[in-house]
Amino acid sequence: MNTTQAQPQDAQPQDQPSPQPLCRPVQDRMLAGVATGIARYLGVDVTIVRVVFAVLAVVGGAGIPIYLAGWLLIPEEGSGQSIASDFIQSRHAGSA
Repeated sequence: MNTTQAQPQDAQPQDQPSPQPLCRPVQDRMLAGVATGIARYLGVDVTIVRVVFAVLAVVGGAGIPIYLAGWLLIPEEGSGQSIASDFIQSRHAGSA
């Protein structure tokens, strides 16, 4: 007989921490906190993310627009909305 019980698929093992939400931290950032936020979310060293952004910026120039998009779309820590969401809501509130 099998005496082990199946765990629900939603249950996380106790040794794995729950993933952090994607946000730009207020502390430990160089510019806007995009690289630090992505690194925390993915669970990797922030230096790796910064190097990837730098390489993408040099090779083809994609790193700069991706970083700017992250700055606009990733909310700051403690804020419920991103800069882009705030702007869109303010435009809708102004036209009503």
